[in-house]
Amino acid sequence: MNSEKPATIELLKNISLTKAIAVILLISSVVFGFLIWLIYYKGGSDYSSNLITSLPALNALLNSASAVLLLFGYQAILQRDFSRHMKFNLTAFVTSTFFLISYVIYHNFQGHTSFTGEGIVRPIYFFILITHIILSALVMPMILTSFYLAFSGKLRLHRKVSKITLPVWLYVSVTGVVIFFLLRVYS
Repeated sequence: MNSEKPATIELLKNISLTKAIAVILLISSVVFGFLIWLIYYKGGSDYSSNLITSLPALNALLNSASAVLLLFGYQAILQRDFSRHMKFNLTAFVTSTFFLISYVIYHNFQGHTSFTGEGIVRPIYFFILITHIILSALVMPMILTSFYLAFSGKLRLHRKVSKITLPVWLYVSVTGVVIFFLLRVYS
């Protein structure tokens, strides 16, 4: 067990919580607004390829990897292994970032994806989708805040925020995979 305290980044220690939260909220709002525009207003393009059409499967894989890494990170922190916890969570952040890049590329070319399922699966799908969208808008600033708090040495507050961030991030990652499979089966 590696119980040494996590490293801090001096630059972040000098940024006030208020300023950090303001920047995090600004970045998160711009990204979320861009995604809404990209998916629902821009529309797709005429270009498509096997690579583009395979991106949703890659996205599901990246979301799955993020969920597993988060669970390993949680296990590490329960064992007070700060180094492993940090590595797993940073890797989950990287896989989530790759997901976001792949997601943007896919929707740039494909636009909005329609769900054609009927019957009981339709309200189930839309419940999952709506909660996924709402929580995905919230999870980005939560993740960035958790990392800011950890790397600025505000560990007590980091623990409080992360107790909420973890289940939300897990939910968004797992429901992203569920949405992928529902779209595969019913569209």
